[in-house]
Amino acid sequence: MMKIDIDKFSEAELIDLNHRIVERLRFLSQMRAHSQMLDLKIGERVTFHPDGHPPLFGIVTRYNKKTVTVITDAGQHWNVAPGLLRKSDTREQANTNNAKVVQLKRD
Repeated sequence: MMKIDIDKFSEAELIDLNHRIVERLRFLSQMRAHSQMLDLKIGERVTFHPDGHPPLFGIVTRYNKKTVTVITDAGQHWNVAPGLLRKSDTREQANTNNAKVVQLKRD
């Protein structure tokens, strides 16, 4: 890794370097979120566990810039970072008593 001697930079150069670093970190974060979103499909069942709530189950309905929109079985809309979602299977869904969505068999 290349070492950078920032002691020789002027204030303007340091500010420019800071802006470039922040922008690069934002870009990397967006790329990571986008990559995680590609693992999820619209209509796919997922689960997540928000702070102060029991685990929630729902369906992915939309991709946003940094999050995906999930409509829970109770009808709530949540915008969730894709890294916090886990794909859900029907066994997990059967363990929830408050589910208002009924899975239909596919032919």
